[in-house]
Amino acid sequence: MAEEMRTIGFICPKCRQSVIVERSVFSLTAAPTRISCPCGGAYVQVEYQGDRFVVEAPCVACGGRHLTHCPSRAFLKQKAISFSCGKTGMDCCYIGDEGTVYQAVRRLEEAVDKLDEKKEEEGSFLNDIVMKEMLGELKDIASRGGVFCVCGSKRWSLKIHYSSIELDCPDCGGILRLNAGTMDDLNDLCCKDRLVIPGRNA
Repeated sequence: MAEEMRTIGFICPKCRQSVIVERSVFSLTAAPTRISCPCGGAYVQVEYQGDRFVVEAPCVACGGRHLTHCPSRAFLKQKAISFSCGKTGMDCCYIGDEGTVYQAVRRLEEAVDKLDEKKEEEGSFLNDIVMKEMLGELKDIASRGGVFCVCGSKRWSLKIHYSSIELDCPDCGGILRLNAGTMDDLNDLCCKDRLVIPGRNA
């Protein structure tokens, strides 16, 4: 029987190199794991604490580091989990299946290229055109009653970040985050006829 594996990917804030590695579930649960960029400028730290994993990751968007907790079942079973920067809304780290993580990192590379081309100005977004089009698509989906939460609520609020959009359920606290920095993000949204906010405990 093949050993279960998890793929971890991030972009180093120092050298802008993508780092994507595989680790076995056994090694991730046996001891704290550190995955470093070859340049030595950044690393991801993963620590298993029974019912959850604690992940500390470098952020290519703000240059800092972010600490987050993830339920063990989601960490080990979901196709991919993204960890994001609270300041910019950009992703900073992915953990999941190999193909899904590679695809996510590729899209993050596109967003980082855009970020490097354009200095952030107050009131602007990573890609103004993509954000405008996504908000228009979101309005269309909402007008058809296509936005709701798994808890049953049809109430939601909107938060717009530099490179993402958050839909929040005021009844259960669930959050759905949509990347909004590249044309791929826009194309993904255009393919959807509804948006389901995962409940807080989902």
